[in-house]
Amino acid sequence: MTEESSTTADFSDAATATDVTHSTGGNAMTSSWSSATEFYFRWAVVIIGVVGTATNGLILYALVASKQHRKHPLILNQNVFDLFTCVFLVVIYSMKISRIYLTGAGGYFRKNCC
Repeated sequence: MTEESSTTADFSDAATATDVTHSTGGNAMTSSWSSATEFYFRWAVVIIGVVGTATNGLILYALVASKQHRKHPLILNQNVFDLFTCVFLVVIYSMKISRIYLTGAGGYFRKNCC
């Protein structure tokens, strides 16, 4: 019984000894290259979202216009899901780019989410 407890204690000591984090000190500021890259990445995501919204809308229109939406419900549902995802992607990343300050539930969600 004492051997088991000493083995467990040795293991926990070894685990805590390897979990040491090293701090370099100083300020944790992002470089201008990093913030510029993040800005362009966000714009790229918005452009991809706009293109995705347009293409999914076009596919849905083609399915409904040709009356094929009843024959292919899985394709219809997937495109509806993709359309709403692209719309929400554009909205969220547009808010990140514009840095709109929100109060209430929206501000709480944005502060804790993104």
